[in-house]
Amino acid sequence: MKRLFSLSPRLQAVAEMVPAGSRLTDVGTDHGQLPVWLVCQGIVPQAVATDLRPGPLSRGVELAQRWEVDNRISFRLCDGLSAVAPEEAQVVTVAGMGGETIADILDAVSWSKAPGQRYILQPMSGTDGLRRYLSENGFLIRQEVLVPEGETLYIILLAEAGEMAALTEGEVWVGRQWHGMESPFRDRYLAEEFGKLCRAVEGLSRSQCPGDEEKRTRFEQAIREVAQMKKEWEQWQQ
Repeated sequence: MKRLFSLSPRLQAVAEMVPAGSRLTDVGTDHGQLPVWLVCQGIVPQAVATDLRPGPLSRGVELAQRWEVDNRISFRLCDGLSAVAPEEAQVVTVAGMGGETIADILDAVSWSKAPGQRYILQPMSGTDGLRRYLSENGFLIRQEVLVPEGETLYIILLAEAGEMAALTEGEVWVGRQWHGMESPFRDRYLAEEFGKLCRAVEGLSRSQCPGDEEKRTRFEQAIREVAQMKKEWEQWQQ
């Protein structure tokens, strides 16, 4: 029996958050590795895989055929969840897109906040905007997982329909933290995001664009809060 291919660390972390036996839809499936791997491992009985581009989708079909699971994965050329029924998407994975695009995908379907829906979201950028969207639009962020891959630290958000307390500006940037939470890479994450905020404020201080002053004020508030969170985290680790 040939050995199943391995997933990248970030996709492996996404896969580990998928409940066994769930009905899965993978949005922006690219080459189809995540749904093929999950079906081959017996974690999900079947899956839907969507992509906006025919090239990557066809390579996903080829991968499924190679591993003889093409009869258990439905590949669909569509925008986000537009060709997916809610009963096919008990769990939705979206990995490798920008946070704004992920928010648009969730916002585009009327059933995204149906009870029982679970979202495993791995943004490549714009995580702050995604957190803000989720918290202000009827979603509850259940968990955040940090995964190193190469020199990059990726974050995965687990969300579902529900109300959550409003996020502060600092929490929009780095997520909510509490004493006793398990997150082995959080100290690195806090340091990296603090640096990004400082560089952003430096750039905004030279901007003459309308609206940038308001953004700079929000970022400065986030800097103060993240600095305090860094201090608290360091104290908790002692």
